[in-house]
Formats: sequence, C-alpha cells, structure tokens
Amino acid sequence: MKVYRLFLIALSSLVANVAMAQSADSLAVKSERDSLVVAADSIKPKADSVPVKRHVPIASVRSLGQVSPIDTLPTTSDELKIVLFNDNTWRYVRTKPSKRDESVFKEYWNTGVTHVYYGVSADKLPESIPVQLVDSITGHHYPYKGYISSKYGPRNGRSHQGVDLPLKTGDPVYAAFDGKVRYSAFSSSGYGNLVIVRHDNGLETYYAHLSERLVSANDRVVAGQQIGKGGSTGRSSGPHLHFETRYKGQSFDPERLFNFKTGELRSSDILLKRRHFSITSKYEQDFNDEEATAKAEAAEKAAAAKKPATTTTKSTTTTKTTTTKSTTTASTQYHTVVEGDTFGSLAKKYNTTSEAIQKLNPDVEPTKIRIGMKLRVKGTPASSAKYHVIESGETISHLAVKYDTTSKRIMELNPDIDPAKIKIGQKIRVK
Repeated sequence: MKVYRLFLIALSSLVANVAMAQSADSLAVKSERDSLVVAADSIKPKADSVPVKRHVPIASVRSLGQVSPIDTLPTTSDELKIVLFNDNTWRYVRTKPSKRDESVFKEYWNTGVTHVYYGVSADKLPESIPVQLVDSITGHHYPYKGYISSKYGPRNGRSHQGVDLPLKTGDPVYAAFDGKVRYSAFSSSGYGNLVIVRHDNGLETYYAHLSERLVSANDRVVAGQQIGKGGSTGRSSGPHLHFETRYKGQSFDPERLFNFKTGELRSSDILLKRRHFSITSKYEQDFNDEEATAKAEAAEKAAAAKKPATTTTKSTTTTKTTTTKSTTTASTQYHTVVEGDTFGSLAKKYNTTSEAIQKLNPDVEPTKIRIGMKLRVKGTPASSAKYHVIESGETISHLAVKYDTTSKRIMELNPDIDPAKIKIGQKIRVK
C-alpha cells in the first residue's frame, strides 16, 4: 500500500506540472486503469465534421460499486483533487463546486425535507435554462439500465413525475452525476427509502423505493458510485426504481437526459425550456413540432394583442389552440388548458398574475395542470380554504396523503411554517 501511495503521489506531481498551463475546466486526462473521465474531444464537434445532430450519445463512466474515499491528493486547483478509493482505484473529482457555483449547495438546502423549493414555480424561472451535464473532468452514469415500465406524465388522474425502471430487490442503483446528497431517509410521502442528490449544475436527481440506502445526507458522491439497492418500499406495487430529474424543484422528463435502454447520456448539455416543466411535456414529442407550436402560439398572442378591445357583455372566442368563455357574471372568466399552458403564460394572456390565478384555483397544483382542465382566470377568489389542527405524530407528509395533496403544496399555503417544528394544536392550511 505504501508503494502504491508513493506511485500515486509521483503521478500527482507529474499531472500537476502538465496542468500548470491549463485551467481545471479544460483538463481532459484519461487513465488506462480508470476510464471515468469524459474526454473533451468526445463531446465537441470538429470544425470540418458533419453537422451536429440534436443529440450526441455519450457512454457511461465505469461503475464504482460500493466504494468510499480513503485519501486525496492535491492538484494545482483547489477545486480539483485526485481521490483514492477503497477498491484500489482513483479518479479526478471536484471536491467542491467551482467558485461561480458555490451557492448551489447553500440555496434551499435542507436535509430533512423532500421538496425544498417552496414558492418557486415554473413561471418564475427563465424561459430557457442552459445546463451543462458533463465536462472534461466530470462524467455520468445511468442510475439503472433497462426498459421503462411507466413513463413521465399523467397517470391514473395523477402526475407521475419520473420514470419507473423494473429491477430485482438488491440490484445496484448508481449516482447519475457527481454531487452531494441532500436527502437520505424513509419518506412517508410515497417514495419509501429515498436518496436525493444535488449536482454541481443545480439539477437534483431522486432515487426512490430503495430497499437499502448506502449514503447519508451531506455525503459527496461521484458518478457511477452505488448509492442504494433497488426495492419496493413506500407506495410501490413491486420492485422498481422510481427516478426523477428536477431543476429548482420543477420536474421534467428524465428521458430528456438518458436513453435508459442503452445507458447513454443523450448529450453533454441540455437547454431546458420552461414548457418542459409541464407534466404533459414528454421527450418523445417531436422537437420540430414542439418548436413550431411554440412559435405559432407566440404569433397568435402577438396578433391578439394588436386587436382593439371590445366591450360586449357576453362573448365566446374560439381559436386553434384555446377556448375562453365569459359567463353571465362579467368579472368571471375561465380557460381550458391546452399543451404548453402554465400559470405564467395564462397570467400574461389574461393580464393578471400567477398568484391571482392560484387564489382563484386554490385546489390546483401549478405544476400539475393538465390538458382539458378548466381554470378560473378572472373573478373573485373562492372561499374554499381548508385547515387542519395538528395531532400527535402527524407530519406534513401525513397531511399530504390525508388530504390528497402534496407536501410542497401545503408548504406553499403555509410559507411561514417550518415543517420540522410543527406542534400539537397548530392550525395549518391544507387546501
């Protein structure tokens, strides 16, 4: 072991001399014994190459299994280390996020709550969000490779915000990217044994229904490291991995990132659009059609904005994509949800705010609106608030199940409440 360590120290010194003229972000080192680093040339097109396709699949890094770091060696960058693992392997690892991303592991960081982005709705996010998934140092790994038994989207009247991958109890489940464990516990909200990893790029990945968790909150993990074993805990009908991808708490189709059949990453980066956070927005939708629809809707809205306002007491307007109707009460107006609609887009269309629409529809979760749903967009807020007085042993998760809602929705209705400090007799709004 001593000889092995001396060898690695010498290797570190050699690499440090080579790296002095390079930045940490531009390193592209490959080891013959550990092919965990994704070379920059494998994800960047050459100038004389054929036009780049929408997706350039990237193979997974090597599986690390149940490993733990035993030592680190320095490099010329204080953000990058050579980490030695207990299975006699090593690799480059960012031991902390780059200085520009230091806030990633501080903002909304809570190791005791499943969903932490209270009050952050999709309409508050930018229209387009570029996210780098891998670079010349970091790699990726499929969480589990296999067929999908249940895809992202509406399911039995509820929102299925991830994909289900059937497996055998005890099968290894791997970290998709480098990151830090934000949550590792048994979740009473249906996830069962759940591990949530937040990654350096701000994404969070959820690994649910595990039979065993192999990491703890605040642990650093690397892509390909086994973080749990497959199982059927929580609200589950059989052994499978429920895998979710989220940005700022907003879920999107994990198939936008992975081809789970091959285990490949579809591209080195992704441009998340605000409409991708809709439960009806799936990866299979034709990209060109999706873009064309968005442009058509934008042109339609621009044309409608130029038309002079009318003052009729009752009107019905029908277009290709939406149907709006004003009832006998002039101040009340409804909208039937179509593909791509969000509270933010409706607020702009009807010259109101997302908060006002939420008050008019208190029982509707903003991220779970679906095509065909009828929403009030104008009128007086309905008085349908429902409250619950906390009893012994109750938690926010218990209330979510009892009132057929979500923990996130309850916290949005009670922004001043700390879910870890609720007490008997406390009055909490649940609807």
